[in-house]
Parts: sequence; C-alpha cells; structure tokens
Amino acid sequence: MRTDELIDRLAGHLAPVSRGAAGRILAAGVGGGSAVSFVLMAAWLGIRPDLAQAVSTGAYWMKFLYTLGFAAAGLGSVSRLARPGGRPNWAVELLPAALVAALAAAQWISAPPFQHHHLLMGASHLVCPWRIVALSLPVFAGTVWSLRRLAPTRLLLTGAAAGLFAGAAGAWIYAFHCDESSAVFVAVWYTLGIALAGVLGALLGRRLLRW
Repeated sequence: MRTDELIDRLAGHLAPVSRGAAGRILAAGVGGGSAVSFVLMAAWLGIRPDLAQAVSTGAYWMKFLYTLGFAAAGLGSVSRLARPGGRPNWAVELLPAALVAALAAAQWISAPPFQHHHLLMGASHLVCPWRIVALSLPVFAGTVWSLRRLAPTRLLLTGAAAGLFAGAAGAWIYAFHCDESSAVFVAVWYTLGIALAGVLGALLGRRLLRW
C-alpha cells in the first residue's frame, strides 16, 4: 500500500472531538482525585474542630485563598500543557506565592523578635510539608489519568505543572485540618510541600505521561 493511500485510510476513520472534551476529561480526573484526597484528610487527620470560628478570621482566609489561588493557576498551566506544544504560565502560577511571601515578610518585620520562632515553626512544621505531599497524591493520580487521555508533548514540564497543581490542591485540602495561622508558616512550610509535589511530578512525568 502506498503511503498516501495509508494516510487517506487512517484519516477516513477520524471523528471530530466534541467541544470542551478536554475540559471534561480534566474535570473528571481532578474532581475525582480531589474528592479522594478530601476523604483521606477527613479520615486520617480530621477537620479542625474550630473551623466555624476560624472562617471568621483573616488568617484563615489568607491560607485558604493562597492555596486555592495557586491551585487554580496551576490547573490553568496543566490545561495548556495538555495540548501539543502548550506552555505553562509560570508568572501567573507563582503570583500567589509572591503575595503570601510579601505578607510573611511584613508579619516578620512587624513582630517582636521573641515571636519569630513561633511564627516560623508553629507546632507542626515537621509534618506539614509531608502531609501536603501525601494529600497531593490522589489529585496527582487523577490529573495524570486525565493527561494520559489528552496530548501533552512536553512531559517534564507537564509533570512538574501537574505536581505543583496537585500540591496546591493538597495544601488547600490540608488547610481544613491545619490550625496554623501565621503567614510566615504558610509561606515557608506550605510552599515547601507544594514545591516537593512539583519535584515529584517532574520526576514521574516522563514515565507516566509517555504516549
């Protein structure tokens, strides 16, 4: 069979993809992974008992909006990279981290020196990043499930973006348990957990996303 005949035959079996199909695939994977992660958090760590009171404080919303904003920007990068030749928007993705870093710097400068240790370490700095990474894993798995049904071509970058998104989503879910309220703590330990998830995603991306 001649090459042009083979191409015509293969092209004859192509069917148009419905509008928004990629978004639905991503929503299914991300939604499923996030649901599993939330159930894992509730069963393993538990939702903080003072959540009703915490939501009336600015410190809670700082943490909530930081992680949610990072996750939303990360999902945007994942969506772009799910298409051939897509590029992440690192500037938008890192904007929430820059804003919380500025808040942390202001809090550190304005606090008396004897409070610095507590602002930085809190009571859970040894476990916070690792719990975020653990809670990111179901989200990462769901994101990878979606990406394998799409067409990413930059596998290392896509894996890193998927990891950062999953880390931010895991951090957002972890915030329903964590009672740390310092912007310094969040800027350091939450961001470290998100970054570790990004590194893990980059390491796994080439293998898990290979066509």
